[in-house]
Amino acid sequence: MCRLQTAAARILLALVFFGLVILKLMAIVSTPNGYLQYQMTLGQFGLPAVFAPLLIFIQLVFGFMLLIGYKTQLSARVLGALAGFMAIILSQASLDAFFAYMGIAGGMWLLSLHPQTGFSLDGRKQ
Repeated sequence: MCRLQTAAARILLALVFFGLVILKLMAIVSTPNGYLQYQMTLGQFGLPAVFAPLLIFIQLVFGFMLLIGYKTQLSARVLGALAGFMAIILSQASLDAFFAYMGIAGGMWLLSLHPQTGFSLDGRKQ
């Protein structure tokens, strides 16, 4: 498999989480009650407020780790589980979101089985 293709796949999957959490953080910071609004949005899906910092942390840390290719297998497993969880939670609002997040979960789980991608920090150790 081409190193460039595997790197692009890993980076694009990472951007689903890392890119979205950066946008989310920008929205939170730019609005006076941004964090409270984010917590209320999660509450609409039945999630308690404690999920707000947890989701931000997981997406930020593991999304960045996946983006640079560090601990790819672990990052892909964590984000795959998060994508499956988000699919179930968001299925209340939209079946489109359910299928999109299930597809992302599948990609993450496949990446966790084949974590050797091009242009990654994991690959530099070898």
